[in-house]
Amino acid sequence: MVRTAPPPRLPSGTVATTSAAQRSRVAGTLAGASAMVFVGGSVAVSGVLSGSPLFTAQAVRYAVACLLLLTAARLSGQRLALPIGTEWAWLLGVATTGLVVFNVALVEGSRHAEPAVLGVAVACVPLIMAVAAPLMEGARPSPVVLVAALIVTGGAALVQGAGRSDLAGLAWAAVVLGCEAGFTLLAVPVLRRLGPWGVSVHTTWLAAVVFAGVGLVHEGPSAASRLSREDVLAVGYLAIAVTAVAFVLWYSSVQRLGAGVAGLLTGVAPVAAAGAGVVLGGPPPRPLVWVGIALVASGLALGLSADRRPRPPRSDQRRAPISLGDPSW
Repeated sequence: MVRTAPPPRLPSGTVATTSAAQRSRVAGTLAGASAMVFVGGSVAVSGVLSGSPLFTAQAVRYAVACLLLLTAARLSGQRLALPIGTEWAWLLGVATTGLVVFNVALVEGSRHAEPAVLGVAVACVPLIMAVAAPLMEGARPSPVVLVAALIVTGGAALVQGAGRSDLAGLAWAAVVLGCEAGFTLLAVPVLRRLGPWGVSVHTTWLAAVVFAGVGLVHEGPSAASRLSREDVLAVGYLAIAVTAVAFVLWYSSVQRLGAGVAGLLTGVAPVAAAGAGVVLGGPPPRPLVWVGIALVASGLALGLSADRRPRPPRSDQRRAPISLGDPSW
């Protein structure tokens, strides 16, 4: 009778640790996808504000979102740490690029380019994140995540469709791309200590202050009184769903998955926007849109199943890495 060797014993706690990591990964994926559903579904709502005093409306949006976040954090027992040192610079960078300049670029870009052009620019974010996030860690980008990012980007571009633009429109589209990537990458160095709640609270009040200052100069102190009932409802939805809720969900996803992998989930936003258009009475998606949706889904499946262990840095790399969060999350 042939005796087979018993299976090797796993160290105590290994199974539990692996199971916890898998649950955290699933939770991070659901959080990031949910955040992008809110963002994608906000396209039609944001259009309501096209004729309103934009800077003032955005100031109200972020101020309300900050108050909601503070209230929710207090009720749920979340600890909000005060930024220190260079953390203020990182947070101001997130608020300035990812919130203020991003919204300005969308408005200015829409005057020179069709919305699809700006949408395609945002669709390129997964590729930027797949390259930039590992480099910030001092590691090499994962080939699997890079391929997945290319697939998601191509699929999202098909969902958005093509559009016409002049040279200024293309320049604003590049600004939109950079700001959208900056919203995540600039938050990563402070995410470990401040957490998703802290980053969300501090960036929203900073954005509210900047928007209020710009609005006061360009739209006047009475601009808020010119907001219509529809504007107020749109601002309320954007403050609650797209800012207060989506920010915490998104930064939770980045903290759990890492910025490179979480960046793939931005491909969900254009798919959600297409679905919202149909729900609101728009035409059903064209065949190319369905192809794009399938590509986004396959790219997400590939990238999210990739091994998350960081690739070792090249031997010529000696600089200290910027932490992107605990890989055990």
